[in-house]
Amino acid sequence: MRDLVKGKRIVVTGSSSGIGAETARILTEQGAEVLGVDLTKNFDNVEEFYRADLSDRATIDALVDVLPDGIDGLVNNAGLPPTKPADILLKVNLLGLKHLTYKIVPKLADGASIVNVASLAGHGWPKAVDAIKASETLTWDNLDAFISRWQVSSEGGRSYFFSKEALLVWTMQNRWTWRDRGIRMNAVSPGPVDTPILPDFIETLGERAKEDRDTMDRPGTPQDIAPVIAFLLSDMTQWIRGFNIQADGGMASNLTCKAHGL
Repeated sequence: MRDLVKGKRIVVTGSSSGIGAETARILTEQGAEVLGVDLTKNFDNVEEFYRADLSDRATIDALVDVLPDGIDGLVNNAGLPPTKPADILLKVNLLGLKHLTYKIVPKLADGASIVNVASLAGHGWPKAVDAIKASETLTWDNLDAFISRWQVSSEGGRSYFFSKEALLVWTMQNRWTWRDRGIRMNAVSPGPVDTPILPDFIETLGERAKEDRDTMDRPGTPQDIAPVIAFLLSDMTQWIRGFNIQADGGMASNLTCKAHGL
């Protein structure tokens, strides 16, 4: 179906590579005006490009100041892989993402859609509820203490898993936050996707990654994920709120069945 997002102005973070680049491409193809945000310059398939470090609070504030009004969609796609230090990873994947979203809401049009790119790594969030609740008061200033208290260091990729667990819960919590303006928030959770950061996951997860590869028929591709993001940005999904679409080749269902002996 063509022209799903025709005429819409959509911000895509992490627009220069991987899922973000393919999302920018398909949104442009579908008639959207894409505003790309990334550290790496790439002007392909974007109407405007903004270079920004999403780990830095002041940079995020400056970015939002220069963005136009009337934004119809925000794709929170930018993220760091589990090989990165926990403090930087949590700044980008969680703190920066939330800060950007809250700051940009006044510039969103009524009826806008926010799509958070989460991960299969967030599937186990029910086991991390206490840490997730504690993260509601997480800031740039208390980050190191939080990492120590809740044991979300980079060891074993825990910081990455936690960032996605907390993001999924935050998505559900904001199901009705801006309902009076018709603004909705949802998430997409890819499984292992063949992007430039896939080797980082394999390096960090080791045997766990090998088990996933052996279970699946193939890794995902950005082309598997971007259309799902575009769908959530379209007017076809105005009554989908606080929901997570698991675009993971069936891995989440596999894990759920195994956990319950099904």
